[in-house]
Amino acid sequence: MQHDTIIALLASREDYQSGEAISQAMGVTRAAVWKEITALREEGWPISSVPRRGYRLDGPPEKLSAAYLSARLGAESPFGREIRVLETVDSTNSYLKARAAEGAPHGAVVIAEEQTQGRGTRGRSFVSPKGDGLYLSLLLRPREATLHQLLWITGFVAVAVCDGIEDACGVRPRIKWMNDICLGEKKLCGILTELSVLGESGEPDYVIPGIGTNVGQSRETFAAAGLEDIATSLALEGHQVNRNLLALSMLKALDRMYQAFPSGKETYLERYRRDCLTLGRQVTYDGPGGLREARAVEVDEDFQLILEEQDGRRFPVSAGTVSVRPLPQD
Repeated sequence: MQHDTIIALLASREDYQSGEAISQAMGVTRAAVWKEITALREEGWPISSVPRRGYRLDGPPEKLSAAYLSARLGAESPFGREIRVLETVDSTNSYLKARAAEGAPHGAVVIAEEQTQGRGTRGRSFVSPKGDGLYLSLLLRPREATLHQLLWITGFVAVAVCDGIEDACGVRPRIKWMNDICLGEKKLCGILTELSVLGESGEPDYVIPGIGTNVGQSRETFAAAGLEDIATSLALEGHQVNRNLLALSMLKALDRMYQAFPSGKETYLERYRRDCLTLGRQVTYDGPGGLREARAVEVDEDFQLILEEQDGRRFPVSAGTVSVRPLPQD
């Protein structure tokens, strides 16, 4: 598409590019370039122009753009080589799992404006209204990692998501063990990691982390879904951010994370522990006979949560529901 070609050319540089240079790169006339630029402006792309200097992209549009993200990430990033932005999808994880079965490469990314069947852990739904969030999944093919090491990947991803949000918004969220990202006491983002293993060899085939971040939702949006007491968005917390810029920051952080996986475990584990709001808190968890109470005392070397019951007995939790007790009010 000519639109995507011009976007890629403009997004690949910070300064102005002449109409002549663009026309030569595209193999079209300068009049055709002007026509495409006009159409892009009408779609909301902030493109400025100066006589004898040419055109410059002054930022991304509100609508998510694969061409913009790919150009800004560059070919050196595996996450910039195949990005698909969908208007609507049942689930970005489900979509990417189907693409993985078709042979999609390591680093493939899918982002949706809307999910109709967004999924969380343990079969829960993730509310994904159109245009209000960043719903992103990426395909990893970690050929050198063992199955045991892949147990750490959600912890790595959680730290990277916090990095991406901080880079884009200037505020660092915290992690509610194992895979919820929170601002204050409310959920801002959820992570769902899915793994496929080759049946013949037992080796990992792929890992797909899915990341759903609440960006522009209002109180009314959450109230309509019965989530006003447990969920928040960046906008509600006073952080207005363009979703393309948030996606760019997040993908860069995920790229750094994957380069550090699994050898950088000690660094990411230390950072996970520092960001984990669950530690030191009273929690409820699924135990024998139903819900039980304990105190969260540690995240161990495998990112498991260590709980301590009233009798002093300690034990690890690697999965299941762990709910943090509310902090006492002053």
